[in-house]
Amino acid sequence: MTMPAEERPLIDHVVHTHELPPLPQRESRIIASQWIEAPNEVKTLGNDLQADPGYLRRIGRYLLWRAGPAVRARARYAAVDSTDLNRIWTFELDADGNGEGIGPDGIVHSRFRTWKESLRDDPELGSESDEVS
Repeated sequence: MTMPAEERPLIDHVVHTHELPPLPQRESRIIASQWIEAPNEVKTLGNDLQADPGYLRRIGRYLLWRAGPAVRARARYAAVDSTDLNRIWTFELDADGNGEGIGPDGIVHSRFRTWKESLRDDPELGSESDEVS
């Protein structure tokens, strides 16, 4: 059985943007303070949630981070364009599973899946699609 992300041990080193892995980490976790180039928006993503933002995976060129638990609870996600760290999109979930976030398509999404699809399909990124799950 997979260990919940919040319980996985932290990696023991800092990483640069190009070193962030493309797939989810199952045995360890990377928090924003370990990412050398982390924008302030990512570092402070979970301040009001008392949660360290953790790295999830890539969607195309986007680096996906989450502050808060993966289970039905209040959480916040940020997607950072790995080639332009000033391009950041966020999605907020409440404890009831309701969400809201503007995607790069300019649409306010109420479903996390459609927000992730907007990252994958970002016209500014061209044809660098990645599966969204």
